[in-house]
Amino acid sequence: MLRVKDHRKGANKREPKDLWQEPFVPASAWRPCADQRNWEPSEGNNGYILVTANGGINQQRVAVCNAVMVARLLNSTLVIPRFLYSSVWRDASQFSDIYQEEHFINYLTPDIRIVKELPKDLQSLDLEAIGSVVTDEDIMKEAKPSFYLKMILPILFKNRVVHFLGFGNRLAFDPIPFQLQRLRCRCNFHALRFVPKIQETGALLLQRLRQHAGDTGPLDHYLIGPSAVSNKKESSSRAKKPSRYLAVHLRFEIDMVAHSLCEFGGGEEERQELEAYREIHFPALTQIKKTTKLPSPVELRSEGLCPLTPEEAILLLAALGFKRKTHIFVAGSQIYGGQSRLAALTSLYPKLVTKEKLLSSTELEPFMNFSSQLAALDFIGSTAADAFAMTDSGSQFSSLVSGFRIYYGGGKMPTIRPNKRRLASIFLKNNTIEWRVFEQRVRKAIRQTKHVQTRPKARSVYRYPRCKECMCRTD
Repeated sequence: MLRVKDHRKGANKREPKDLWQEPFVPASAWRPCADQRNWEPSEGNNGYILVTANGGINQQRVAVCNAVMVARLLNSTLVIPRFLYSSVWRDASQFSDIYQEEHFINYLTPDIRIVKELPKDLQSLDLEAIGSVVTDEDIMKEAKPSFYLKMILPILFKNRVVHFLGFGNRLAFDPIPFQLQRLRCRCNFHALRFVPKIQETGALLLQRLRQHAGDTGPLDHYLIGPSAVSNKKESSSRAKKPSRYLAVHLRFEIDMVAHSLCEFGGGEEERQELEAYREIHFPALTQIKKTTKLPSPVELRSEGLCPLTPEEAILLLAALGFKRKTHIFVAGSQIYGGQSRLAALTSLYPKLVTKEKLLSSTELEPFMNFSSQLAALDFIGSTAADAFAMTDSGSQFSSLVSGFRIYYGGGKMPTIRPNKRRLASIFLKNNTIEWRVFEQRVRKAIRQTKHVQTRPKARSVYRYPRCKECMCRTD
């Protein structure tokens, strides 16, 4: 790691002008319009769709919106989705523990029919015995609408109900009819609102991140609802210039670290710990390792396939020009390696905080043992930030946060997206180059990712909402 004193040398240098900015003119040309409808409500009379979504809160959110779209496609009624308990996430939260159920139902009523439970006569059916349970093994990843019309609709006609179990990334992004794609965006950006308990605590988090400033952010209304108004009223008497802050998502939890098959400097002890974790949580990956020659950790790192370590992430921020006094909010504090790994961050940026540091144990107590609800607080803190830096461009959390910032940000909510392959080649040489050269190379690598682009074909509308289905151009 580059010596701390190298960064301190530049502590008084001015920050680059574009550090806290998006390319405003092209970015501000897009505005939200997924709330616009041009169809009649679906009667939902072809049967009922049950979904039990797997993964954490981010995978579940995507599954919910994909299920909404499938329900409309098949003219079926959606039962409020349920969430699978995961040995990784260990969270028993259900839909109504995280999202406002009534808002979800009422907002989407002009699109699909939604009910809270199956009719009594269907509740007694053994869905597996009659062939109505459809798992992820039965559906290819990113299946096209034609698959559902051909394979799922006949089951609905026959049994009146289909239960999707898992439903992880089982619906393609293209080709999708215009209004169906818009419905997908409408679900994600409008229909899913956090419950008041999460909104109120999220409001406290934002207030403390901004150091009790009276101003509210441009996304507060969509993230914390009425709490944004009460926040402003409570703070008006001591209003001051708001403290801007950078949010950083360190995707360096043990599940990510173990699944990457990379090494992070912990030697044999680290290798044994991660292998033991893989055997429990990723048995299929463990089996593949035994039977297939896989790229070495060195090869994986050189290809940019390893998650950035906290040390690398903080060097990235320093090279970009964020000053030592920058207020930084770190989302996802269950970092592999614990506090010793976080120490690298605080040594360079002492004003670094997590939700656990800003909220009292009493305020956090209702969310303990509920990782998805805690992740919702991280989502609020990250999405509302003046700037957001992701360390893994493939992270579902970072994708949803950056998409939300694009959709509602009005061209004023910059996101830093690292190209890990390019950064890998820079970091591998960090012991042989001067700080000035390191800084120039990092800034060039990031500058090339900081442009306004429309959604590439087949890519996620949750991450790239700048498309005609989700947003409208004003120029």
